[in-house]
Amino acid sequence: MNKLRLLTAIFLLCASCVWAQTDSATLVNAAWQVDSLDGMVLKKVHFTHHEYFNSNQFIAILEIPAQSGKRLAFAYEPERTPTSVIAQRHDAVAAINGSFFDMDKHHPVCHLRIDGEELGENTPGTDTVNRKYYQYGTLVLREGAPHILRTDSARTWERSLPDSNVMTAGPLLILRGETQPFRHDRTFVSNRHPRTAVGIRPDGTTLLFVVDGRTKESEGMSLDELTSTLHWLGCKDALNMDGGGSTTLYIKGKPYDGIVNYPINNGRFDHTGERGVSNAILVVKNR
Repeated sequence: MNKLRLLTAIFLLCASCVWAQTDSATLVNAAWQVDSLDGMVLKKVHFTHHEYFNSNQFIAILEIPAQSGKRLAFAYEPERTPTSVIAQRHDAVAAINGSFFDMDKHHPVCHLRIDGEELGENTPGTDTVNRKYYQYGTLVLREGAPHILRTDSARTWERSLPDSNVMTAGPLLILRGETQPFRHDRTFVSNRHPRTAVGIRPDGTTLLFVVDGRTKESEGMSLDELTSTLHWLGCKDALNMDGGGSTTLYIKGKPYDGIVNYPINNGRFDHTGERGVSNAILVVKNR
């Protein structure tokens, strides 16, 4: 019986390696729609024949090279506001939704600091002492350039950071090229959902990544699938942000009021299902 189990484990491991090679090739060789945007690049692809992770997926990525003349900024609203509206209020050229928040009280449930002002703090869960499992990664902006850090377990660890702009989220997916461990006993991790993520390549290029979900046209990704995707896209660091109905990529001047993806808060695969959020990550022109 032990021998049978060993052979089964070896078969599953080999099969997973083959599937991974197939999926990585499918992603890299896909018929991407590419659009140059004033130093940035928008890439979109729609897998419609269950060819990626044996599922349909709509993926959109905004690539921001270090020398693009753009920088990132954080924005906060005391009342939940659509990402596109937050972006327009700050004259941003692009934006994605940011970190997690309380749907009823509107305020962030992860540490958030903007221009030195603390606007949100980590809220522990019922089974955690200091911070939730999705509060173990932090995005800091240094002169507008993003850096992804692993947090300490202390609830207020972020207050020790000297940076003026700090946004905690998670789980942390990739750090210095290595996949990071995260809890698999949560459906948030193991099930497929719409996802938003920030990735950084070795050359300093920032990726603002969204994948839609919860429809037959685009099923969404588990965090393992999301991590593999960001690895194959060349990220050395990557952080999961708020997802689900919040997942939104906005680009100024694009059709559908700038909504590039298919936000699912209305339950339909269209561009009108944007959810109000507490905070967002903006792309703005350098001063």
